[in-house]
Amino acid sequence: MKPNILSISIFIGGLAACTASEKPEINTQNSIVATDANTKELQNSLKEVAEEEKRLEAEAKSNMTSMEFSVLEHDFGKVMEDTKHSFNFEVKNTGNKPLYIQDVKASCGCTTPRKPEKAIAPGKTDIISVEFHPKVGQLGRQDKTVSVRANTDPMMMILKIGADVFKNPETESRIATN
Repeated sequence: MKPNILSISIFIGGLAACTASEKPEINTQNSIVATDANTKELQNSLKEVAEEEKRLEAEAKSNMTSMEFSVLEHDFGKVMEDTKHSFNFEVKNTGNKPLYIQDVKASCGCTTPRKPEKAIAPGKTDIISVEFHPKVGQLGRQDKTVSVRANTDPMMMILKIGADVFKNPETESRIATN
């Protein structure tokens, strides 16, 4: 038995010696070393980026205009669940550049806003249509918002709609018959 233990220990010792003599390679080609040249190159790149940001900001400001709504809030009053109600918010371009309504988003799936497809010329008006459709079971006071993003300062305006939603007896009878 002693020869087997000795041969095993020699084999293990040989493996250890083999792995201990191997050194990991260090790839110096991919390492980054700060030199005066690449530091200056980085500073120039950052300066170019900052100048481009300033240019884009100035361009954006030069294309900005202003808008005004005839009303910012509308209350539908008392409505029944599962019925549709629409209101048109009138928006006027009060600046001297074309007004681009970039996006309109509702705070809830029961509210669907529609924005003008074309730019609004200075001094002209258009509408943002908002449809409110409370779902079955969406009862009580409902207050929703519509955010309007445009090329104005501030970039976003908030429109508000509201309603007191009551149970619709017709909805109950339709559900009972199905």
